[in-house]
Amino acid sequence: MSSSDPGSTGFSAFDPATGEALDADFPIATWAVLDELAGNAAAAFEVGAEADTVAAFLEAYADRIDANAASLAAVAARETGLPEEGRLKNGEIPRTSGQLRQAAAAVRDGAWARPTISDGNIRSILEPLGPTVVIGPNNFPFAFNGVCGGDFAAAIGAGCPVIAKGHPHHPATCRDLAALMKEAAKAVGLLDGWVSFFYDCTPEDGLKLVRDPRIAAVAFTGSQRAGLSIKAACDETGTVGHFELGSVNPLFILPGALEERAEEIVDELTTSALLGGGQFCTQPGIVVLPAGEATTKFASQLQEKFDAAPTPPLLSEAVVTGLEEGTKTLRKAGANVLPSAPSPDEPGYRYPNTVLAVPGERFLEDPNAFQTECFGPASLLVTRTDAEQRLAIARTLHGQLTATIYSDTHGADDAEYGPLAAILRRRCGRLLNDKMPTGVAVVPAMNHGGPYPASGHPHFTAVGIPASMTRFTRLACYDNVRNDRLPAALRD
Repeated sequence: MSSSDPGSTGFSAFDPATGEALDADFPIATWAVLDELAGNAAAAFEVGAEADTVAAFLEAYADRIDANAASLAAVAARETGLPEEGRLKNGEIPRTSGQLRQAAAAVRDGAWARPTISDGNIRSILEPLGPTVVIGPNNFPFAFNGVCGGDFAAAIGAGCPVIAKGHPHHPATCRDLAALMKEAAKAVGLLDGWVSFFYDCTPEDGLKLVRDPRIAAVAFTGSQRAGLSIKAACDETGTVGHFELGSVNPLFILPGALEERAEEIVDELTTSALLGGGQFCTQPGIVVLPAGEATTKFASQLQEKFDAAPTPPLLSEAVVTGLEEGTKTLRKAGANVLPSAPSPDEPGYRYPNTVLAVPGERFLEDPNAFQTECFGPASLLVTRTDAEQRLAIARTLHGQLTATIYSDTHGADDAEYGPLAAILRRRCGRLLNDKMPTGVAVVPAMNHGGPYPASGHPHFTAVGIPASMTRFTRLACYDNVRNDRLPAALRD
């Protein structure tokens, strides 16, 4: 659960643009600190919080984030290398405050909890699980941050106290957010312990917190390796865990679409695959195309676009190491790296924009290896020989967050679309047509989840309120309970 040195009492973040350590030092929480946070959260949950207070907190927090957008974006840009303007200040921060307000609106409305009254005075409603640990990733310092992101908004909206873990690669961003969080909680009178924060901890203490009987749920977004260790700890004690783990987001380009608008698709794929340095969980990492001259030309144009695009600093040295290991795995399995121009010699954490290619028959010989996630600016082209091989490739795919099909707009690919879509629909949370998968709209119908290993459970979504709130609830039934003893939403 930590990338810092477990033998030290503190750590520093690094500037991805230079690779140099930033000035401030941040503490690694001891077990005594985590124990106190768990106790405070459990005590707060026993007392409870009124829905209006919870909604007011979410709104007050959103207002403070918006009011401090410029300073928050500046700090996060220095710690992550992500663009301050466009990406952070004008994109991710408004999305984050919007998520908090959506959760507040759902809390005030109350219908999300599905109050149900049946004959025989039997009634049910979704009720909060209890204290929840929220662990965010590095690639979205606001929208998925454990201190303010989607999981935070959903858990708080569901009525669960949250213990938020900061990220060791952007601790100052988390520090500033946590200060605003505490300020908002105090302003609306939210009980101490309802929201709390720590920067980092040792892996051992983190897993001990997950196993603690006072913790009811955990929400994690990040690497598959870290997520699976936390999931195992949850399974030991029955703690409810929700995990977004990994996805290569396959994209299938059918023959008619390739013939109709290849250059347009090249442009769209370049933008999507390299967005944010390729560090999106919905980055299209595998692209399946028909073999032939059109695909040869497509690959050449794609590589030219990749070469012409900048190589921005990546989030951390670990991302670069992971990319090196991932592309090495793909090459060892039989993929070829397309010839490209040399990358500029720049400081910081960088990796060349990379296009790899492999024939469909070779992919089918070792599909697990070729589904290695290369988190960053790298995509694998898979060329297949016929429609049956395309379907065979689709059948080998692991669970995915997304799967995309590009087809001819005049119907030339309709016969091939149906069988392919039927296979992909069972292997992804979100199926797209003629649209790249990197955009994840925060709307009620969104599903940002999918079959394992994309996420820990295919029924739930990490984005889209109110559906994401239900992850942190249990179904509570009341049988012949007197009216004045029922929750307000279930009374006559």
